[in-house]
Formats: sequence, structure tokens, C-alpha cells
Amino acid sequence: MSEQPMVRFQKVSKRYGSLTVLDGLELTIERGEKVSIIGPSGSGKTTVLRMLMTLEKINDGIIWVEGEPLTHMQRDGKLVPASTAHIRKIRAKIGMVFQSFNLFPHMTAMGNCIEAPMTVLGMNRTEAQERAAELLDMVGLGEKKDHYPSQLSGGQQQRVAIARALAMRPKIMLFDEVTSALDPELVGEVLEVIRRLGREHDLTMLMVTHQMGFAKEFSDRVCFFHAGKICEQGPPDDIFGAPKNERTRQFLNAVLEAG
Repeated sequence: MSEQPMVRFQKVSKRYGSLTVLDGLELTIERGEKVSIIGPSGSGKTTVLRMLMTLEKINDGIIWVEGEPLTHMQRDGKLVPASTAHIRKIRAKIGMVFQSFNLFPHMTAMGNCIEAPMTVLGMNRTEAQERAAELLDMVGLGEKKDHYPSQLSGGQQQRVAIARALAMRPKIMLFDEVTSALDPELVGEVLEVIRRLGREHDLTMLMVTHQMGFAKEFSDRVCFFHAGKICEQGPPDDIFGAPKNERTRQFLNAVLEAG
């Protein structure tokens, strides 16, 4: 199991009617790797994460997680559509943080962090609260555990969302434009939490981002998406310093000129 890639997209396509959002995607992410996905709007970036979370169904291909199919299962030597129980088991390895926080407004920071571990993992309340307290401390919000989302800044809400995702003990963390809804001065505090996760935890991390400086500094690999395909991928220094693809160059020039 440990020799398998953590995630593999094998000829994965996603269509909405006549619109092809992802076209035969081939992408392998190794255990512990930190991968940033960049590209223009509509290029399929967020769809990659949503398919991995099974929030979107794939039309073709197979997604593998630690060598096991996600939306399929093995039966009599063949791959068949997965049962709900199989999908739930595989998806338990994955946590996602959304751009719009998605916190429960009627629950405190602590309540948001203990709900899923208790209902999905079957943790008792005391254990779930101890775990949540550790995670809220880790994201710098230990003193805000009894605050409701409406009492927190956007940056604080996003850090609670990160703690909530980690409470499920995932092996893979997905980040979808997690700073795009934040005021500029709050971006840094969220990025610092992600940096710390990368340093201190054995997580595979897949991030859709417009923060080019952060992608260059943080990632092991950067993938540039355009029109539902990976146009170019490689180490950050190569992608940002000497991109080979003309479309990559156009995109990066436009983003850097926009500041």
C-alpha cells in the first residue's frame, strides 16, 4: 500500500452536457507531495478537487486513492460502480477546505470541529473535544473555541474550517482558493497555517490557488491547467522561472502584471 501513489487520476473526464470541463486527465500525486494547481477561470481546477471529494461525478476514467478506486470497487476481478459504503471509506482519507468556509453558523468553533468526528468516526464527546481543542490551538484560535462564526473574522473562520477538516484525521488535504474570499490583510494568517501543516504533518496536499508567490514557495510541483487539460507541470522554479508552454507564459505574465 505504501508504494502506491496517494492519488491518481486515470483518463478522467467530466462533462456538463456538451461542455467538457476535464478531458482525459492524467495526474499522479505521491505520498506527502504538495501540489498547486493554477490556471485561468473555467480551466477545470476546482472540478479536480470536487471529484476527489465525490461532490462531482466523473463521466469517464478512474480515480485511485492509495491504490484503491474511489468511485469504483473490485468485484470478481472487475471494476464496478462503488457502493455508498466503499465511497465513504475511501473519502474518509480526504479533507477539504472551501473558499467560502462552509461553517455551521449555529455552532461554535468547537461545535464545528467535533460534529463530524462524533457522527462519522464515532468518537465520544470528550475525545472529540480534546482533539478539537488541540487543533484550534494549532491554528491559533484556542481562545475562540466558544465563539460562533458570526463573531469571527473571515481569516479566523477559514482557520476554523482547516481545524475542522483536520479533525477527521485525513491523509489528503484539499484547499480550494481558500484565501480568495478574504480581505488582503487576512490572507497571510491562513497561508501561515497551511505552511505549518506542511512542515509539521505528514499530509499530501493539493491546492487550487491564485497566490502565485505562495505556490512557488510552498509546492513541490505546480500544474498549469487550461481548457480541461494539464498544459504544463513541474517544479515551481521551472514553471514560474522558465515555462515552456506559451499559454503558461501568457497566464503568468497576465497574473504578475495584475499584481
